[in-house]
Amino acid sequence: MNFKAVNSYSKLAKILVLACLGLALALIMTGITSRIYEFRDADLYRGTITQGVDKFGSRYSQTIYLDQGWSESDSLWFYNVTQGSNLLPYSFFLALEQSDNGELFRSHENIDRYGYLPQRPTASNPDGLPVGMVRDEYRGKAYMGFTCAACHTTQIHYQGTAIRIDGGPAYSDMETLMIDLAKALHATLSQADKRTRFVDAVLASGNYQQVEEVLSDLKKYIQRIKAYTIINVPRDTERPLTQYGYARLDAFGRIYNRVLEHIMSAQQWRELLAELLSPEELSVVMAGVEPVLSGTDRDHLIERTQAYLTDKQIIRLRNKIYNPADAPVSYPFLWDVPQHDYVQWNGRVDNSGLGPMARNAGQVIGVFATLDWQQKDGYTLSSVLGGQGFGAQHIDFQSSIDIRNLRRVENHLRRLTSPLWPEHILPRLDKARMSRGAELYDQYCVSCHAKISRTDPERRIVAKLISVASVGTDSKMATNSVAYQGYSGILHNQYVSTSSGNILLRHQAPVVVLLTAATRNVVATPDSDKWIIQRWVERSLDFAYTYFDNEVQPSLKTGNFTPDTTANPFASVMAYKARPLNGIWATAPYLHNGSIPTLYDLLLPKKQPYDPDDGEYRPDEFFVGSREFIPEKVGFRSEGYDGFLFRTSIWGNYNGGHEYAAGRTPLPDGTFLPPLTKEQRLDLLEYLKSL
Repeated sequence: MNFKAVNSYSKLAKILVLACLGLALALIMTGITSRIYEFRDADLYRGTITQGVDKFGSRYSQTIYLDQGWSESDSLWFYNVTQGSNLLPYSFFLALEQSDNGELFRSHENIDRYGYLPQRPTASNPDGLPVGMVRDEYRGKAYMGFTCAACHTTQIHYQGTAIRIDGGPAYSDMETLMIDLAKALHATLSQADKRTRFVDAVLASGNYQQVEEVLSDLKKYIQRIKAYTIINVPRDTERPLTQYGYARLDAFGRIYNRVLEHIMSAQQWRELLAELLSPEELSVVMAGVEPVLSGTDRDHLIERTQAYLTDKQIIRLRNKIYNPADAPVSYPFLWDVPQHDYVQWNGRVDNSGLGPMARNAGQVIGVFATLDWQQKDGYTLSSVLGGQGFGAQHIDFQSSIDIRNLRRVENHLRRLTSPLWPEHILPRLDKARMSRGAELYDQYCVSCHAKISRTDPERRIVAKLISVASVGTDSKMATNSVAYQGYSGILHNQYVSTSSGNILLRHQAPVVVLLTAATRNVVATPDSDKWIIQRWVERSLDFAYTYFDNEVQPSLKTGNFTPDTTANPFASVMAYKARPLNGIWATAPYLHNGSIPTLYDLLLPKKQPYDPDDGEYRPDEFFVGSREFIPEKVGFRSEGYDGFLFRTSIWGNYNGGHEYAAGRTPLPDGTFLPPLTKEQRLDLLEYLKSL
């Protein structure tokens, strides 16, 4: 026997065992420190403003929480955990005034105007920022940014009581917030008194030392946020304009556009400028940007160039580079999301394995992560892991995205459960109607919307995908998600895998594939502002924790949809996802695009030209913005106040389809059920309240 070989194998085995034990210990310590981090703030009222009146006159004298499996500290951690969002310097946000008066932009009254939820100062939120707005840091600088809670926390008002719902769809208007933020920044620079107060306050914060530094960054962020609003404003003479209003956002459209902005290469940028500008205009612009295009620091090309362009030129470039972000959808509710096999309204994202890391990274790209993406010589471990191979050049995908905290958020959401109808606040449920409604649910709903136990730790959510043609609801979101194309830029000639095979990124490519390539590389790139050993150990642990702790395994999509093929690799995405309806009572407005104000209205048909005028139909126009809850119909007040007027005649806002209860949409097996009577609708509604 070769004793040397045995001894060598023994040493190797010991090393492997020690390595495994070390990794296990690291995972345990990571879990422990994560839990300690999460439970640092236990304000009894979770920082809520316990009484007040909202923008549309809805008064409340107390704010309460329902049992959703989270403690006070759980909620506050979710509201205030950073994720790498850098909208603008933190001291700017604290000092900024509104454009037309001297009140702070972040005042409770102004924040409420946009549908965000004001908060009191607490240990984890000392400046009393609204739910989902936080102080974040990147490379030694402090920023105001967003968290998941900004889009996934809601509040309803009923007879003087405010009910806060964690993980519920936000009732906010981000589109108007960003437009008004751009106006406020511009007014600050252009009005001497505002400018003086702003500069003094920013300098007093200690984050800037010189007036010139403040003014330089103020000009930069005016340009950046103004360009953001121009890029994403709905436009196109051939497409009806779809304004968002409250409770909706075209998140994917805006994420797509941020990716297209930051992957632009110097070569493609030169070509576009030459196509869209006159020789005289091109000469002026190139004189300013040539050092950027020819130098080694070539990130943020579009932003650097915009300073040399007029608004008209920016719009021309916008129409060439970007796609209209004009398919707003309701914010999804978050309970049960970690247990889903596929997520997003059209089931685009596989939630197994490392899927949650990429999904959440994409979300932060959309909410103003700093993206320092640029071409560099050679290759790195990150670029190889990101699928770039061993070429002569690679793309460095440094960013402010906090993968570690995003992983913690995903784990945190596993403990979140749907809210039960609070009979101690809202009218008591009619048990007889509920019983009859349960039978109707089994006939009309359960084939798509499965029943689950909301608190079962072993629950799995199998998404039921129904093709757009079958369900008949508005098609714009699904169409945009697969039809939009963009310049591949620095991603040119990379390969991206799909369920049907690899796609080579040519000069232009589907933006859905460009986003996949970008998020894959972001996840593979560790934090550059940490020590090299620490950054790789932490990222390795995040990979391991996400992969091995994720109980969702790869599985086939289910439902009535067109499968992906090599000829049409995204065919299955032209569908919408049906999910269990537990907690559905707290998630108005309804359908994926928020085009129906109440659950009762969802059970009605869309009025057609052949329908009698004296029938009961879904409203074609209604107001959005009030938090006043209408329990009889299950939704928010939709008339009698000056909110956002929702018009369903516009593509993107259509309110037809999903007319199963009206007998006009066939079940997945092709069966048409008879339309429900009014009493049956009320029975089914009562059961839906109870889920």
